[in-house]
Amino acid sequence: MKILNIILILTFIYSCDKKTAKEQKNKITKNEIVKPAFQTIIDTHNVHGAILIYNLNKDLFYANDFKWAKTGRLPASTFKIPNSMIALETKVVDNDSTLFKWNGEKRAYKVWEQDLILKDAFKYSCVPCYQEIARKIGKKRMNAYLEKLNYLNMVVNSENLDLFWLEGASKINQFEQIDFLKRFYKSELKISKRTEAIMRKILFIEKNEKYSLYGKTGLSVRNKQQNGWFVGYAQSKENTLFFATNISPKETTDIKGFPKLRKEITLKALELIE
Repeated sequence: MKILNIILILTFIYSCDKKTAKEQKNKITKNEIVKPAFQTIIDTHNVHGAILIYNLNKDLFYANDFKWAKTGRLPASTFKIPNSMIALETKVVDNDSTLFKWNGEKRAYKVWEQDLILKDAFKYSCVPCYQEIARKIGKKRMNAYLEKLNYLNMVVNSENLDLFWLEGASKINQFEQIDFLKRFYKSELKISKRTEAIMRKILFIEKNEKYSLYGKTGLSVRNKQQNGWFVGYAQSKENTLFFATNISPKETTDIKGFPKLRKEITLKALELIE
């Protein structure tokens, strides 16, 4: 009789655990909505990739390709967001007007060949400026703050300290990009209010009649294959939409025009979300 009771109890526990796991799975997947119109935008612009948008009010994710959106990739210059936060928190930079002096050497882009304040270094995605920041932060503090910010899967060591977001094994997916931005937006990151305020100024891109746009682009090259990011959020009076677009060119894509497609594709997708 005792053995029978034990079997019945174990069966009940197993069925409950199974039900709980199923409920958790449903909870995770039920707010993911496939948006075929996003794929049309991707195809029209002759690229591969995924658009992921999160509707804060409705707690819904929209994407054309959830598998792509859940695949980790190098953060590229989107890492300038946490890099700036860490620089402010560690006092490596004082504010968004901290000056980075150009050493006179030739750089990849003409716009980098000048003295830049932090806000403009962010805007123009000045890699040498942010490499300087990373070196001043140092490996130990960088890793400590990445853990503190829960910005995971970055591989940081002494050899790659000023390159780990551009090459190597570091990776982040589109859901993780949005999660980080959402925590920033909701003041859930372990950073000061002062850093928060400065970051909002740095992230601001433009304002139109519908919303204020905040965000950062990124571009990496691996095995001669480009990969582009645009992450951020569109804030209106009624709602906030978080986005993470990740695209790669096809063989027939106009490479010169590829960088501008990141933002262009995202803005078209935002128009489709009510």
